[in-house]
Amino acid sequence: MNGILRGLLEGLAVLATLEVVMVALSVLAAWRIERLTPPQGGFLEIDGVRLHVLERGHGPPVVLIHGLGGQIGHFAHSLVARLSGDFHVVAFDRPGSGYSSPVPGGIAEQAAILAHAIRSMKLGKPLIVGHSLGGAVALALALDEPDCVGGLALIAPATHPIERAPLPFRSLVIRSKLMRHLYAWTAAGPAALVARFLFFRAAFAPEPAPADFGSAGGGLLALRPSNIYVTSTELVAGLDGDRAIEAMPRRYASLTLPIGVLYGREDRILDWRAQGEALKREIPSLDFELVDGGHMLPVTQPDVCSRFIRRIAARMPLWPP
Repeated sequence: MNGILRGLLEGLAVLATLEVVMVALSVLAAWRIERLTPPQGGFLEIDGVRLHVLERGHGPPVVLIHGLGGQIGHFAHSLVARLSGDFHVVAFDRPGSGYSSPVPGGIAEQAAILAHAIRSMKLGKPLIVGHSLGGAVALALALDEPDCVGGLALIAPATHPIERAPLPFRSLVIRSKLMRHLYAWTAAGPAALVARFLFFRAAFAPEPAPADFGSAGGGLLALRPSNIYVTSTELVAGLDGDRAIEAMPRRYASLTLPIGVLYGREDRILDWRAQGEALKREIPSLDFELVDGGHMLPVTQPDVCSRFIRRIAARMPLWPP
């Protein structure tokens, strides 16, 4: 009996040591990632939430909102430079992503914080560009905070609930908060760093991921423990029924502002039929464009995205505000 107890205690000690080592490796990895991908903009304090924000250019305001597991670098990698010559471009790290602090709640709460930021920065009614999950946030902004939105240019947007997580994110479907924390701060970070090129390849497929996406595109930031936890939380909320995402489709017909959707027909993250084409059925006046390409169009096809954004901007009456 004493031998069994001793063996059990020794096993627990080994497990505890492994956990400590994994946490230490995760902290070290996060530190290294932050050295490689420092903040690209400044910071704004809104209702106790610290938002990382990048501003470039002058002219009518365009606000960029990234998707799940993303950050400002998805736009700053190439799209911002193409817009900032004619527009006042403002890109946010969504709460909990990149270098922005998290906020309790889901899509609606994020939209409310960004609306406060738009008012604080005196941007009037900007064109909101939302990519992927950022498209859902952009739609929530238009529905709940109409004084902060002049038009919507949605790129591969999430517009309706999904039933199954996209393949690159399935390992993050962890419904227990405790297990989510443990995974994020132990195995997830080091494993993701080792397999990062496979993850990037899956997210960009069938298009290739840029060789410098991890650093210049900020892709490595998604592999920090804090960001992994938030990504998992947002993913589970989307699968289990974020109330805002569930309710929004019933309200889409009320939107009368200029709206456009751009999708890649080979998108392997979101289904353009279930997300883009479905929104077109609910808003017949929507400008829907389908192009060859995958999900990460702001990075892989910035010229196409720039032309699309400019086309939707041209439809906005009495703009700038």
